[in-house]
Amino acid sequence: QVQFVESGGGFVQAGGSHGLSCAASGGIFSDNTIGWYRQAPGKQRDLIAWITPLGYTAYANSVRGRFAISRDNAKNTVYLQMNSLRPEDSAVYFCNRNPPVHNYWGQGTQVTVSS
Repeated sequence: QVQFVESGGGFVQAGGSHGLSCAASGGIFSDNTIGWYRQAPGKQRDLIAWITPLGYTAYANSVRGRFAISRDNAKNTVYLQMNSLRPEDSAVYFCNRNPPVHNYWGQGTQVTVSS
């Protein structure tokens, strides 16, 4: 069964740093581009960072220069290091293939940045 499980969310002060992890199972990881997405209350779910199987990365304008995505194919895990956090970064963070597959969405992990 295909599954993504996000972890590491929490409360952070503005300007701080925090890291998230995404564990994948079911043979969906090593050959696929994986993305981090986020969804704030009342807003759509947006793709913010993605990484190809060979490790090439790309970022949305809103997080470029502050966030860093990485992957460990041996552990079937993708990471998101978030620096210089802002209150507007508060959201539920998800991972999925890029482009996403509807049935692969996990529960996400909440990040709250206080001002």
